Amino acid sequence: MPPLPRYFVLFTVSYLLAATFYAAVTGNAEFVFYIVFMLILIGVFAHLHRRITLGPGLLWAFTLWGFAHMAGGLVPVPDGWPIEGDQQVLYNLWLIPHRLKYDQAVHFFGFAATTWLCWHGLRRICGGGLQPTLGALTLCAAGGMGFGALNEVVEFIATITLSSTNVGGYVNTGWDLVANLCGCVAAAVVIRIKVR
Repeated sequence: MPPLPRYFVLFTVSYLLAATFYAAVTGNAEFVFYIVFMLILIGVFAHLHRRITLGPGLLWAFTLWGFAHMAGGLVPVPDGWPIEGDQQVLYNLWLIPHRLKYDQAVHFFGFAATTWLCWHGLRRICGGGLQPTLGALTLCAAGGMGFGALNEVVEFIATITLSSTNVGGYVNTGWDLVANLCGCVAAAVVIRIKVR
């Protein structure tokens, strides 16, 4: 059972400590909630790594996703930059005005990585000989979508347990799910091309 690479642990711990400090100083209870959730996820990934050995690409994809998530809710954007909502943070920033928000790009990336993780796990279970068939990749993309739905449940829990969040409403949830789907499908297509 391989340990997590030291550079990976150092990078992850560094940004989590910085996010924890900043959330505490600014009184951002929402991100204290998410930091606790991130610690749970790190424990899950450490366990997965011991069981199925996640490669450097997967490890970096997930730690960068965590970094993008922490930055999204804590990094302020300058006045005058195009945002949706009333909080001047990266998550609300329009990368392409009224077409693509930072939040949606993070969802796309994260659940593409989750689909890749599902593929990696399924291949390991099948002894490494699994081919990227339409059925196998559909199952992996469905797994990625399922984890995306779980993410929305966590966000919903945040909205009912915290007095103020930047989660957004029903339309935001819908666009999050669309971004998740696009990421899952994109990952499935890339896996099919690369593995074949």
